[in-house]
Amino acid sequence: MKVDKEFLIPFAGLKQGKHQFEFQINKTFFDDFEFDEFNGVNVKVSLVLDKKSTMLELFFKHKGTVNVPCDISNEDFDLPIKGSLGLIVKFGDAFNNDNDEMLILPHGEYQVDVAQYIYEMIILSVPTKRVHPGIKDGTLDPSIMRRLNELAPKEEHKEEEENNTDPRWDELKKLLTDK
Repeated sequence: MKVDKEFLIPFAGLKQGKHQFEFQINKTFFDDFEFDEFNGVNVKVSLVLDKKSTMLELFFKHKGTVNVPCDISNEDFDLPIKGSLGLIVKFGDAFNNDNDEMLILPHGEYQVDVAQYIYEMIILSVPTKRVHPGIKDGTLDPSIMRRLNELAPKEEHKEEEENNTDPRWDELKKLLTDK
């Protein structure tokens, strides 16, 4: 992933206190991460950086939509997402981002890259099962719904399949019980 200067926050020149940053995230942002599950992205991220004497507190909030295919009908739709993330930035001898809630930057560092945290926050706010709202409320194109219903297994067919077993297996099952 290339480093985008837009997501580098230079905190060295900031006064102590809260500072507001805003980012508009689109598909290009995810292309830089080589993530291609989204057809389109329109997410607004707000970042509040609270600079203290020995550390930084970052609080991210996001709200917007991602265009994804439905897991049932494969129709593309805009899925609304929102979420938040808190991050504490401390200073130490070496860079360490092993902890999800704390980042350690080396002493003398003057900026923090927030792109990875924005990426993870948005990815984690998308549900694992994505269902088109038209399926839930019945407004999806009727031809798609008919086709899905045709492909769905029928209860009556299941019972018939269970009753219609191969006679060879029936004879073998008798051997098991004829002891």
